Amino acid sequence: MAEATSRRRARSGGGAARRAERTSVKIETAKYIERNIPNFEVLSEEALGVIEANAETVLAEIGVNFVDNPGALQRWRDAGAEIEGERVRIPRGLARKLIATAPSEFTQHARNPEKSVVIGGKNLVCAPVYGPPFVRDVAGGRRYATIADFEKFVKLSYMSKWLHHSGGTVCEPTDVPVNKRHLDMLLAHMTLSDKPFMGAVTDPSRAQDSVEMCEILFGKEFVQNNTVMTSLININSPMTFDDVMMGALEVYAKNNQACIISPFIVGGAMAPVSVAGTLTQVLAEVMAGIAYSQLIRPGAPVIFGAFVSSIDMNSGAPTFGTPEASLVTYGAGQLARRLGLPFRSSGSFCGSKLPDAQAAYETANSLNMGLMSGVNFMLHSCGWLEGGLVASFEKFVMDADQLGALHGLAKGVPIGEDDQAMDAIREVGPGGHFLGCAHTQANFKTAFWKSDLCDYKPFETWEEEGARDTMELATDRVAYLIDNYQAPSLDPEIRSALLAYVAAKKDSMADSFM
Repeated sequence: MAEATSRRRARSGGGAARRAERTSVKIETAKYIERNIPNFEVLSEEALGVIEANAETVLAEIGVNFVDNPGALQRWRDAGAEIEGERVRIPRGLARKLIATAPSEFTQHARNPEKSVVIGGKNLVCAPVYGPPFVRDVAGGRRYATIADFEKFVKLSYMSKWLHHSGGTVCEPTDVPVNKRHLDMLLAHMTLSDKPFMGAVTDPSRAQDSVEMCEILFGKEFVQNNTVMTSLININSPMTFDDVMMGALEVYAKNNQACIISPFIVGGAMAPVSVAGTLTQVLAEVMAGIAYSQLIRPGAPVIFGAFVSSIDMNSGAPTFGTPEASLVTYGAGQLARRLGLPFRSSGSFCGSKLPDAQAAYETANSLNMGLMSGVNFMLHSCGWLEGGLVASFEKFVMDADQLGALHGLAKGVPIGEDDQAMDAIREVGPGGHFLGCAHTQANFKTAFWKSDLCDYKPFETWEEEGARDTMELATDRVAYLIDNYQAPSLDPEIRSALLAYVAAKKDSMADSFM
């Protein structure tokens, strides 16, 4: 009798556990994408050779400017470059020789080791939008971003399964002084999430603050021996390296932290209108920037970056999801692989003001381009709106959901015995159906990617439930994720040390909004 009661309790407990599992909130992070599909390559060997030769000509004969940075000029002089004022002319082959010490892939460690990412090879790491001064949602419309908005985005990144990275300046918190907001943003990434994150680059001193806060979070020795930050170093295209960005790069390279060396290209305005001309300029700029990082510290981790859009020749506005930008991205991926470097490009790019059909078309083009071009680090992978001026909460969850589709595509077509499904075909035979066969029953939970957002209900059910469009579903999804957010655990002593560091730094300077 006692044994029977025990069995009943066990069965009851199992049912309760299953019900609890169905209703509980699961905080999952998928592993970074590991491609099992080929890259799409648009440039022939001949074309690649021409572009590489032209880029060497740009560096050797035209040169690049290192502005307000006498230390950089001296480093280049010592390395064998020709210096004329702030112009640096790099002899043919020198940049390529220096680049050879940069790693082809590296691990960026997260404070939760299970969420560390490997950047390079066949991997794709997805990070959210970066830099918009405005945010948008259904309730508040378009408005300047605040630190509360920033923290909300960090929570959404943490709760989003298909995002591997917390990002950096997901939006600019304009209610915090310019000279102090980097401290609050870093604190949010470090305490509200346990995914990898990016450091500050708006001033070399802020880059140093980023390193010191990481030393509190990870330990000083660990930071010096491992990469715990990836940071965005934009080149002032065409061919200008300013002292602010290069100063930040110097801090990060010296401390073994990764930098994305990325031209900021709007074709027709900041680079030639032709694809080959733009690729030549991109390659020359990236080679100069990465070579300089290796002058600071040979072996410093770097990423070959390419942010490219075309321009609307009527309005002057940047355009996204266009064939020309895609061709540049595909070509840049080939050039990065020939240099043996990780590649950063693509994202949820669109020029639309709202998360509408234009946004969806342009974003789909951009995301798929990123997967197929061999991107290793995809900044702006979700939330981008209005040419990067706006971070949208609804579009953030729409895009984050679609990143799951990229995971599915990247798997390719497995051809194992179970994948061949011959037993299922034999079992069902002509005229049957596969819904109840053993193979379907064994695999139905994992066979297909499932959206957490899109509606696939019958029309009648959809109508009865309010005929909600994707925007409404996304609004509900944002609310659901924020309502169910659970902060990752953090050692109280580390948290206290971070808070004390931020407070002391803020107290040491007056507020500045310039």
